[in-house]
Amino acid sequence: MSSLSAASVESPPAAQSPEQKKPLRPCCACPETKKVRDACIIEKGEENCTALIEAHKDCMRALGFKI
Repeated sequence: MSSLSAASVESPPAAQSPEQKKPLRPCCACPETKKVRDACIIEKGEENCTALIEAHKDCMRALGFKI
């Protein structure tokens, strides 16, 4: 019976884990670098914003995205 009690005690944290482990979507990652990068591309063109593009890629990689 004690194993049954232990299972019921462990269940609530397990139920909370999926809520805490929601995967970060690429569209929502690194909003600071994304905003600056996008503004630069619109105003100056992609070829003139390589540093900002690379900074955004670095931020995405730091969060675990494979770019």
